[in-house]
Amino acid sequence: MPEVAQVPPDSFRQDDASGPAAVVRRVVAECLAADGHAPLDEAATLRLKHHGLADAGLWVADDTGFALLRTEGDGSALDLAVLPAARGEGAGRALASAALTGALGTVEAWAHGGHPAAAALAAEFGFERARDLWVMRRPATPAGPEAPSPAGVHVRTFRPGDEDELLRVNAAAFASHPEQGEMSDADLGERMAEPWFDPAGLFLALDQHDRLLGFHWTKVHPSGEGEVYVVGIDPDSQGRGLGKVLTQAGLDHLAGRPVHLYVESDNAPAIAIYSGLGFSHVPADTHVQYRSG
Repeated sequence: MPEVAQVPPDSFRQDDASGPAAVVRRVVAECLAADGHAPLDEAATLRLKHHGLADAGLWVADDTGFALLRTEGDGSALDLAVLPAARGEGAGRALASAALTGALGTVEAWAHGGHPAAAALAAEFGFERARDLWVMRRPATPAGPEAPSPAGVHVRTFRPGDEDELLRVNAAAFASHPEQGEMSDADLGERMAEPWFDPAGLFLALDQHDRLLGFHWTKVHPSGEGEVYVVGIDPDSQGRGLGKVLTQAGLDHLAGRPVHLYVESDNAPAIAIYSGLGFSHVPADTHVQYRSG
């Protein structure tokens, strides 16, 4: 059984070339290369980068894997990964056992790519499958015909000073979404400070009084692949075709690149729209969330 040790919070340094942060970077990189999916999502990655182990615990297993337990509201979020070459030797079980000892309330854990070993481990610790998040993809495609904006609406890209309106519409559009709807001013700032952020790829639909009605935030990854990062429409402005206009504007910006997006598996209207735009899904491109209790 691999030896598992908890990392003291003050010993976690992002620029450390040989400490716990280096273990996390190595495991993430090798899992991404082998599985096609990173074992840490953007929220967890940014939280480690900007806040270290504040409100979080980190356990490592003989430099071959890690478990990150984060406080999320009244519950906890667990991220766990093991080097592909070290799987099947008990590291995942040992890491989960150690991390869950300190868990608070309901625990949620994502299996990026829905690996069968993650399903087995989840069942062993009493977790149930709670959500499926699809990755839909389309190949590089030329720009399409411009979608006409509804009367009284104009589309432009982001400018400094738009932050408050962006947060307002995001909160309204994703009020029931367990992650996106809770974006704070600090969260927005952290994302806009990332190297990939490009204001020319953040499209805003506004009325004649410059009140924000909706937005489409695109993203270009280091690989060159584009992403439909977030499309949000103010509930008071839904049904006007803004989603189509904004989505097309973002896809035109990403023209010539392969593009992917994330969508809940039970969001049939969104899946129908994206399918009509040339996106498709294969079962292996599914992230599964497990939940305790």
